[in-house]
Amino acid sequence: MSTYRQPGLVLTDRHYTAPLDHERPDGETIEIYGREVVAGDKADRTDLPWLVYLEGGPGFGARRFIGPQAWLGRAVEEFRVLLLDQRGTGRSTPANRQTLPLRGAPREQAAYLAHFRADSIVKDCELIRHELTFGAPWTVLGQSFGGFCATHYLSTAPEGLAAVLVTGGLPSLHATADEVYRAAYPRVRAKNAAHYARYPDDVERVRRIAAHLHERTVTLPGGGALTPEAFQSLGILLGGGEGSHQLHLLLEDAFVPTPAGPALSDAFLQSVQAHLSYAGHPLYAVLHEAIYAQGQGPTDWAAERVRAEFPEFDARKALTGDGPVLLTGETVHPWHFTTDPALSPLREAAELLAARGDWAPLYDPARLAVNEVPAAAVIYHDDMYVDTAHSLETARAVRGLRTWVTDEYEHDGVRAGGRRVLDRLLALARDQL
Repeated sequence: MSTYRQPGLVLTDRHYTAPLDHERPDGETIEIYGREVVAGDKADRTDLPWLVYLEGGPGFGARRFIGPQAWLGRAVEEFRVLLLDQRGTGRSTPANRQTLPLRGAPREQAAYLAHFRADSIVKDCELIRHELTFGAPWTVLGQSFGGFCATHYLSTAPEGLAAVLVTGGLPSLHATADEVYRAAYPRVRAKNAAHYARYPDDVERVRRIAAHLHERTVTLPGGGALTPEAFQSLGILLGGGEGSHQLHLLLEDAFVPTPAGPALSDAFLQSVQAHLSYAGHPLYAVLHEAIYAQGQGPTDWAAERVRAEFPEFDARKALTGDGPVLLTGETVHPWHFTTDPALSPLREAAELLAARGDWAPLYDPARLAVNEVPAAAVIYHDDMYVDTAHSLETARAVRGLRTWVTDEYEHDGVRAGGRRVLDRLLALARDQL
């Protein structure tokens, strides 16, 4: 371990060894990294309870804070916090285009990646908890996919939990990947409508960019192909509190004059790459649909198949009509594995995962129905990423879970609302509200 200080905080790097397959504890191992955070004036306290933070994703390491920012400032008032880099992310043993060839051929890579879902992440948490807290239960704060993991935790190891707090991440207990995306596309369509109502000039800007990409080949600075469909993926910004404004600022200076005519500027392309590249989080793309799979057959590129039911999202057809070109949201498509250099080496492994049909169930409705762990969740009324109706249905299925339904924040409310969001969830879980 190494320990260092930031303003108001003491941080300690922690490293743990976990089985790749928890069903084979004597087999191959991987490393899991966590950053312990405690208030500077409480660093010597041995009686502080623990809170473990599970980041959204899948595929993202825990957020890197500088000082007591956002919700972390509230958390360290009473907890030691463990910011966990879930397996395959951050400083944990990485899983990406550079490391996965060490596994062998695509079939071996896919078999390896099958151990990176919520079930394995929760088993990692339990292994770490026993070492870190000497067996005492801890509080889990799960953001987005971290909330999916927390719901699995309640289903499989509630004895390890003092409380569960979920921000924008109550999953459906039963919905297939097809049903998840069938509910998602109308939400994304509504976010497009809201954006274009706020910034009507962006209708023409988006059409012009899409037409430009339809007519010529454009390469991003990192070597990726910016096709009309890839450009549409910028709609993922519309799910954040400032996302619509960020998108508008990105679009307003897209073109520059050149001797050959108008071209997309280097600055625009660099910014687009920063938003669209999966280089820093490839597991998000590779495992995204697998997080919804529960023994209901292959996901088989559900977002791509279901998109056909919503022809208004076909950018190339939209260019032949008068309507706006719609941007997409949190969807991963087979073509991502040909346009993005960070993903193209993983295409065959991703195909094998999409074809896999024997994923184990992730949630136990019977156990959740008799839950005794204090639990609270904030559900964002207009969440683009997680369906509100699905979340409310799950909330009713988990005994004792208290909800705060709000339209004050978007999916990133735990960051935007920070202290207020965590404070309210703690009060709900403790029956103080």
